[in-house]
Amino acid sequence: MTTVNETAVEVVDLATTTLRELNQRLHDLAGGAPGSRHWRVLNPSGAHAIACGIDAEIEVEIEGHAGYYCAGMNKFATVRVHGNASTGLAENIMSGTVIVEGNASQSVAATGRGGLVVVNGDASARCGISMKGVDIVVRGSVGHMSAFMAQTGRLVVCGDAGDALGDSIYEARLYVRGRVAGLGADCIEKELRDEHVAELRELLARAGVDDADPSEFRRYGSARQLYTFKIDNVSAY
Repeated sequence: MTTVNETAVEVVDLATTTLRELNQRLHDLAGGAPGSRHWRVLNPSGAHAIACGIDAEIEVEIEGHAGYYCAGMNKFATVRVHGNASTGLAENIMSGTVIVEGNASQSVAATGRGGLVVVNGDASARCGISMKGVDIVVRGSVGHMSAFMAQTGRLVVCGDAGDALGDSIYEARLYVRGRVAGLGADCIEKELRDEHVAELRELLARAGVDDADPSEFRRYGSARQLYTFKIDNVSAY
């Protein structure tokens, strides 16, 4: 009988191992199956869908830049990208944590339902689009249409936000420390109360951000004017 050392770091070099093989090995750990709990991925070279679809309490470190949909559909795992990530980082994340040390392209954590996503650089357009419960913390700035149709969850931006922030937003909470280029339909600035400062402090601590004062942020959310049909505006529909 072969004994598996679950404490050892499993190193996979994508220069010699196929991405399909790596992801299959990570998928095989679902349900508490035996195997290493700590993985290092070398030479990612911008490959797409690295560490996608994980359903296990493991840690995956990607030593370089990642392509589309890195850590998509993540559940339970902690995935850290030591570089930049392209479109769709942590798309439809369910739980766990995804961290990018550099910048991320558009649609970070799109439709995310839970977990925490941290971008230590900037995020591009549509960050948090249609988010459904995920928490997102961006140390830098986000692009236009971020939090478009955001339903629940929280987006924290330590830098600036592009145009049309929170367009058609539902009940997600948005916090921005810097300048907002423009608000989208039905998104308004709201009072930052003590409970929101406490919420921000906890989120920033979870994300490892220790150089941002929660009281310096502004809060944005839904004006709740798009929820129901209004007969007075019938000609506008």
